[in-house]
Amino acid sequence: MATLVPHSAFLTGRLLRFTARQPAFVAINLVQPMIWLLLFGQLFKRVVEIPGFATGSYLEFLTPGVVVMTVLFSSGWAGMAFIDDMERGVMDRMLSSPVNRMALMVASVANQGVTVVVQAAIVVVVALLLGASFGGGVLGVLVMLLASILLTAAFASLSNGMALIVRTSESLIGFSTMLTLPLSFLSSAMIAREVAPEWIRTVSAYNPVDWTVVASREALSADPDWGAVLLRLGGLAAVALAAIWLATRAFRAYQRSM
Repeated sequence: MATLVPHSAFLTGRLLRFTARQPAFVAINLVQPMIWLLLFGQLFKRVVEIPGFATGSYLEFLTPGVVVMTVLFSSGWAGMAFIDDMERGVMDRMLSSPVNRMALMVASVANQGVTVVVQAAIVVVVALLLGASFGGGVLGVLVMLLASILLTAAFASLSNGMALIVRTSESLIGFSTMLTLPLSFLSSAMIAREVAPEWIRTVSAYNPVDWTVVASREALSADPDWGAVLLRLGGLAAVALAAIWLATRAFRAYQRSM
């Protein structure tokens, strides 16, 4: 474990330099969130008139949901970097060296976390320019970023672990789509839980994606329920740690099949 921090720092720097050389990747991943924010924000702005909808502005309601969906579709592709390393032989060289296996996972998660923070900040700025107002202020935005990073850690780790098992980009894309789309729509990212069917409300109570949305939305409100926020942040932290640990064990499966 003594090597975890230095190895993680070195590998994170490597990935961040690679990401910095491809800013188009970050920009392309913002196209879909911008469509949701600009198009859905206008198309469904009157949905707040439905009885039970707890906010007066759909744009303010939608913004945390867009941030969280950006997290899902960005971190769900994290394993593609592992597959690229496998195809170029980099992964085999890494695993034959004394590098800490968990450091490989932590570095990937850290790189995804930085990317998500940049994307989320842009989404918030665009929402503010469109007229949104968040009573939670800077603190609320920081809490939303923290929740997003924890969700990123969980989904990026799962993507990496699955990449080590399936080893093909096609299979990883299928897995990512199969996981992210249902979890997105079984949450309150786009619509309030109060107006959703009963069975969706029940499922969303166990959905980490919904925990992130609710914690973010609550923190951005003028009068946050910090107990609810901290409870969901704790749940997200537990899920993230479990996902990192499980994904790290996938290195053994990869090495056994070499």
